[in-house]
Amino acid sequence: MTHTASPPGRTVVPAASSQDVRSPAHHARRRERAAQWLFLTPALLYMAAFFGYPIVKNVVMSFQNYSVSSLYTGAAPFAGLLNYRAIFGSGLFGQLAWNTAVFTVLSLAGQFTIGLALALFFARSFPLNGVIRALLLLPWLIPLVASATVWRWMLGQDGVVNSLLESMHLAPTAGVPWLASTNVALFAVTLVNIWIGIPFNMVILYSGLREIPTEIHEAAALDGVAAIAGFRYITWPMLRPVVTVVLILGFIYTVKVIDIILVITGGGPANASQTLAVQSYQLSFKTFLFGQGAAMGNILILISLILALVYLRFNRAGLRTEGEL
Repeated sequence: MTHTASPPGRTVVPAASSQDVRSPAHHARRRERAAQWLFLTPALLYMAAFFGYPIVKNVVMSFQNYSVSSLYTGAAPFAGLLNYRAIFGSGLFGQLAWNTAVFTVLSLAGQFTIGLALALFFARSFPLNGVIRALLLLPWLIPLVASATVWRWMLGQDGVVNSLLESMHLAPTAGVPWLASTNVALFAVTLVNIWIGIPFNMVILYSGLREIPTEIHEAAALDGVAAIAGFRYITWPMLRPVVTVVLILGFIYTVKVIDIILVITGGGPANASQTLAVQSYQLSFKTFLFGQGAAMGNILILISLILALVYLRFNRAGLRTEGEL
């Protein structure tokens, strides 16, 4: 190795390496990352304690013969897949899955369609706009048990709904057996769930519409774009992210609806309005088969997760296609 001699009377200062130059910035980034994790730690601990642990416990319980005595002794023998076999072999799972699908799809379609129509209506300025919007929030603010109790009375054989339909000559004299017919009970609880979910859809979609710049619509109107075309090519693409949030949250809420169905029909008649969520609740807290109830809950979570991921994938593919166009 050769050394270059420095001129007399001059001190040679070694050049700083790139690692030394980046060192302060590197340490600053590490401190910033550590601060971020420090702020996130309480939220992560909360999620692990109140969401992670119950899910893990539910999965473990589904493989155990967990009974009432297990609550006191803590002893729950390992049962393997017996709980899942009991669910799939009961002969009810197919009907319950179909009821859940019908209840969820019709609820989401009704809530979203009516909520979007109301959001578009209230996006315009007119007198008492805010007052009417506030009144439409009442179904969302009333406790679900209270709403379901009122609807159970209204849908009774001699209730308000049948009286109204009879006065309009839209129902037979005996009335529609909303709660007693195996062909109608599921649609009755779906109707109530749609009524309850409309305000949520309206509020979120209305907020999304308000975020769209009015200048875009004004420019489209000056260019002679019709209202329907403006909604299809301007409003809907810009509203897509909000629509995704509304549908996913609505789906998560709808598949786990229990209180409305239990209060109005109790899952009957003859399991006509029974869903996977209601069956999970009844297995656990009515027949005290906690292992089977946990297994049913895990199946419901898995189905919901798969459908949500599929929807998000297709939605991303749609947005990518629109961007390329």
